[in-house]
Amino acid sequence: MKYTTLNSNLFIRNRELLSKKLDDNSIAIFNSNDVMPTNSDGTMPFKQNSDLFWLTSVDQEESVFVMIKHNDLIKELLFLKETNEHIAIWEGAKLTKEKANLNSGIQKVYWLSEMEKIIHNEIAGLEKIYLNKNMHSRSTSEVQTRDDRFRESIITQFPNKEIKEVAPIMHELRFIKSDLEVALIQHACDITDRGLRRILPLIKPGIMEYEIEAELMHEFLSNRSAGFAYQPIIGSGIDSCVLHYIDNNKKCLDGDILLMDFGAEYANYASDLTRTVPVNGKFSSRQSNVYNAVLRVMKEATNMLRPGTDHKKMQQEVIKLMQEELIKLKLFDKHDVKNQDPKNPLYKKYFMHGTSHSLGLDVHDVGDTSTPMKSGMVFTCEPGIYIQEEGLGIRLENDILVTDGNPHDLMKNIPIELNEIEDLMRG
Repeated sequence: MKYTTLNSNLFIRNRELLSKKLDDNSIAIFNSNDVMPTNSDGTMPFKQNSDLFWLTSVDQEESVFVMIKHNDLIKELLFLKETNEHIAIWEGAKLTKEKANLNSGIQKVYWLSEMEKIIHNEIAGLEKIYLNKNMHSRSTSEVQTRDDRFRESIITQFPNKEIKEVAPIMHELRFIKSDLEVALIQHACDITDRGLRRILPLIKPGIMEYEIEAELMHEFLSNRSAGFAYQPIIGSGIDSCVLHYIDNNKKCLDGDILLMDFGAEYANYASDLTRTVPVNGKFSSRQSNVYNAVLRVMKEATNMLRPGTDHKKMQQEVIKLMQEELIKLKLFDKHDVKNQDPKNPLYKKYFMHGTSHSLGLDVHDVGDTSTPMKSGMVFTCEPGIYIQEEGLGIRLENDILVTDGNPHDLMKNIPIELNEIEDLMRG
């Protein structure tokens, strides 16, 4: 890992929260993610299971965390891949028991080879088994995970035990961020700020989209980030209207707009920023008008991110604001709106996505957005207008902490006003 060692109190607190949610006489088991293959003997970069990391700080493969609640007493067990000299030479040293104990606060740390016997003995005297799986509302993967394979094994071995899902509990707990988590997200946002300030003076007609991506990666890695929190979108011209454009392989041309959606990761926590800039450093009149329309909607939407706000109702209010702006931009008029097909409203041609999503260990973080917002939740705010016939797509996005007072913009120091962008691009 590139980040500095995290405060173990974060993970101790997280486990305390989980322990209060589990039924008595139960066991909860969390597996690390798999190391995914490429071709030959290659593997993809390892990405830890977010739930396991949130509970333990462990950021390596072949790790398992177990929590047992019996007669209202809590037992915590951590199982790790056993390190040795051979592994140290070929892969680098892995966590020792001592280091894992120090980083996580978990007292009982074992090698993975000991797990089957220990777990079998513990389960025998318990009634319920909590198992984990990806229950994110946007998940579409059909890959069988380590958790999936473990589930099949447990059900086969213990057919008489009650199987319960731990994912809904984790979603609820992870939805609200602690002060330590907010500090980590803020740090990721600050690194993202440095990245934007690095690239703005470099953007000129003729620069390649991938050159911008490379400069961002340089800045991120130089600041202890593992890199991008998600695949960056660096889309110029007509591709500024492609919501998830990731090719990033075109030349940026004079007169084009450039939409950049990127964010640094720090200690597995994500940031998520979008800025749209003129390739030549000066917004045209039309680009300015569309930009300021999006900015006005963004400011109003940000102010809605407060305790008690209903996510769906917020989106409806944003749509009303956006519709007014689209009329001002003469993309349609009030008469058109009055006669539009309710099943295919006019605004959807120019604004076809949601305004915000939860942010945390995952860029689209877990949490039930059907519940009212609460203090401690972190959301993006990202309205956009996409005019394909003009090759003009503009989206703006900041990360917002819901508080008991006014919404706290974690990216408030990152330039966003039109004149700020132009000034920085001049160098």
